[in-house]
Amino acid sequence: MKNLKVGVVGLGVGERHAAAYQAIPDVTVSALCDIDPVKLTEVADRRQVDGRYSNFHHMLEAEDLDIVSICSHDDDHADQTVAAFEAGLHVMVEKPVALNRSDLARIIRAQQDSGRLLTSNLILRQSPRFIHLRERVAAGEFGDLHYVEGDYLHQILWKITEGWRGKMDFYCVTYGGGIHLIDLMRWICGEEVTQVTAMAAKKLTRSSAFPYPDTMTSLLRFESDLLGKSTTSFGTQRPIMHTLNLYGSKASFENAVPDARFYGGDRQEDLRSVDDPYPAIEKGDLLPKFVDAVRNGTEPAVSAQDVYRVMEICFACWESVQQGRQIDVRYTL
Repeated sequence: MKNLKVGVVGLGVGERHAAAYQAIPDVTVSALCDIDPVKLTEVADRRQVDGRYSNFHHMLEAEDLDIVSICSHDDDHADQTVAAFEAGLHVMVEKPVALNRSDLARIIRAQQDSGRLLTSNLILRQSPRFIHLRERVAAGEFGDLHYVEGDYLHQILWKITEGWRGKMDFYCVTYGGGIHLIDLMRWICGEEVTQVTAMAAKKLTRSSAFPYPDTMTSLLRFESDLLGKSTTSFGTQRPIMHTLNLYGSKASFENAVPDARFYGGDRQEDLRSVDDPYPAIEKGDLLPKFVDAVRNGTEPAVSAQDVYRVMEICFACWESVQQGRQIDVRYTL
């Protein structure tokens, strides 16, 4: 089996990518890249990686890589992803892959021209609770799904008021957080979103320099006329929670901790606890499957089409906020 060589850029969450790659047989993390020289040295020493770069393009030129994980600031993702494809590499990129439609179009062209694989770290698909839920939906246990909710509720307001996200020219909380739940809903329900209507507010950050909304709610219409809702809030006073509620003609599911709830009817005795582990995920859990896809020439667990489509849903949500109207979702692929 060929040894695959990997480079990682952005050594915040990127260190967890590096550790996950190093646990995979016949995979070598050959190079690390970060604009912070102190962080670069600390992580490279800890992970025992010799290739150290402060410039992503220099890393691509100097190293003979097969795969790159892009974990840099969001506004660097598009340029770095395109450059990696032009260098003939397979790409794992943290979400969001792009911040606008033109950058996404550049990525799609570069990826298709290269013939290489693209995936993104939409990690909620690895949660045992959600995997089992998807299987139950596919088996027909819920009957006809008619309403679904997927909310990203997290107390990380500092990330946009103090961190690098707040210093970007543009930042959307749905692109950075809600995208996980939007992807999870389309994956579990097995349907694409066709229309969105969204509203946003800048209430929690109104006294800060952060110029964009901190809370955003999107209504979603799926192909079968299934309706959905997704709220993203970075200021919720509670532990992180991935709200996921499904309502069907035969059964309902409501995520909670420690156990979720499954209702087979409208009586109290129809309630059953769901104790599948949740969230039970680590940032690098998708990487073994991605490496397998590279080796076998198959689509990753989160395919390029998945990455592009969930991004296009998010774009439509932001356009709905800007234009104050319902937006039809346009898919490139």
